[in-house]
Amino acid sequence: MAHTFDIVSRITERSSTLRLAEQKVAEAILGDLSSAASASIGELASKAGVSVASVTRFAKAMGCRDVREFKFLLAQAVAVGQRFFDGAKAAPSAQPPELADLVYNDIHAVLELNRAMLNPDMLMEAAGLLRDARMIYCFGMGGGSTMMSDEARYRLVRLGRPVATYHDAMLQKMVAATLEKNDVLLVFSATGNVPELLANCEVAREYGVKMIAITALGSPLAKMVDVLLPIKTLETDLIFKPSSSRYAMMVTLDMLVLELALLQKESSQERLRRLKYVLDTHRGGGDRHQPLGD
Repeated sequence: MAHTFDIVSRITERSSTLRLAEQKVAEAILGDLSSAASASIGELASKAGVSVASVTRFAKAMGCRDVREFKFLLAQAVAVGQRFFDGAKAAPSAQPPELADLVYNDIHAVLELNRAMLNPDMLMEAAGLLRDARMIYCFGMGGGSTMMSDEARYRLVRLGRPVATYHDAMLQKMVAATLEKNDVLLVFSATGNVPELLANCEVAREYGVKMIAITALGSPLAKMVDVLLPIKTLETDLIFKPSSSRYAMMVTLDMLVLELALLQKESSQERLRRLKYVLDTHRGGGDRHQPLGD
């Protein structure tokens, strides 16, 4: 079985401790990762100006059994991270105003793409589950998904729904084991392919808990939930720009909470009125259209 370490980081970290011939191999590889991944052992040796034996010693110094395993790991790293290796070349030379346009345009594009994926029937079904739930649990792991699960908690509590959020994998598993059939699990995942999250959702499913997911269409998570609210991410080669995928999740959550508020219109109206009253009193007054929060 192949090792699972990051071969590019290992080359960078260890190359200075190697003999001169092996340092030349490292330099040749890091200079063009894509070509190195597809080159033969003889081509690597020729490019580095060393013997074939030096390439073999280099591979073993990196912790690989042989050159074949080394090349497999290198090809894997290139396939996964090519846009990061090319990041400096893809970085724009534009000034902040133009960069702002770039960010806004990407946000607009992902919103337009996901607008077409909104399914009114699925939104209504999901809102009904949230309205009738004894308790709502929001799961998310990672960056944007963690943030959105917290956002869901902030939004749902304003409508009087009992809700809690969990991000830690072990806590999620523990919570999943305690759920009842009239609870609802609201899960966020941009990829729908986080092993720990999937395992924890599987535990909840074993106990008959209804699950709603805001996640990628066709993903492993999408296939195991009761109600799917699909999203589509739209990443670019500009690695330095924050991901726009969270906007896809956010607009879907906005629609879901709006549907819930309208399903329980009278109670939602009264709770939101209370919020406005308490916040305006706390702030010493305020515009009638100020947000219900800060």
